[in-house]
Amino acid sequence: MLLFRWLVMLLLFVAALCFAFYAGTGQARYKRLGFVVLKWTMIAAGVFFAVLILERGI
Repeated sequence: MLLFRWLVMLLLFVAALCFAFYAGTGQARYKRLGFVVLKWTMIAAGVFFAVLILERGI
């Protein structure tokens, strides 16, 4: 669980870094990359929480 938390935090940091690069350079590829990383981070977090809920037994 701790590993997953660190991974999510790292991915959120990478997305923020991409958006910062976009703000600094104005290159659209950094914005696209930031959104892709953010999207997959949210999908992974959703799957993680779904597994936790199913594991608990609704």
